[in-house]
Amino acid sequence: MNQANIDKLVSKLRFNVKPDARRLRNIDGPEGRLRKIQKILTALIKYERVELFYNKADETRGYVEQLIHEAIRHGPAHKETMELANFWIAEKQLVHKLFKVLVPRYQDYTISFTKLHKAANIYPGVPYERAILELRGNIYPSVEQYNPHRRNLLHNLLLDAARKEYRMEKYKEIADNLKQ
Repeated sequence: MNQANIDKLVSKLRFNVKPDARRLRNIDGPEGRLRKIQKILTALIKYERVELFYNKADETRGYVEQLIHEAIRHGPAHKETMELANFWIAEKQLVHKLFKVLVPRYQDYTISFTKLHKAANIYPGVPYERAILELRGNIYPSVEQYNPHRRNLLHNLLLDAARKEYRMEKYKEIADNLKQ
């Protein structure tokens, strides 16, 4: 198929392609959007866990991942990496935290450095989805719900023991009926 035929097919698609809805809209335009991402990124590095709207968390997550990845890859001696860190991190003492605390923590990670959890919406209130963005390995308790169906929980152990005892009684009754 040549290029001309493909152009004809693309123009006949019957659905609209919407622009990326994740972009943060701001009255101040792109500069205001970048300032907002800088504030969120700085807060995340400072507190290691922030709660905000899902679209802001989702967009900021990519910038945090890229910043930490570049810091691990090049280190503080690399000029462009330091410029990147100075641009994105508003509080300059946190640049030291990035290189002295976060880089050693994530040096051997093969997965993402952040976690994004959906949070419950506040009712009544704003109908936007809420999220919790956190750095992995932080000192806070886990946000994830534990699985109540795990075997080693006390109530599951008691139920298993009761089932086993019930089965043993039934097997005994069957054995007694066979003897008679």
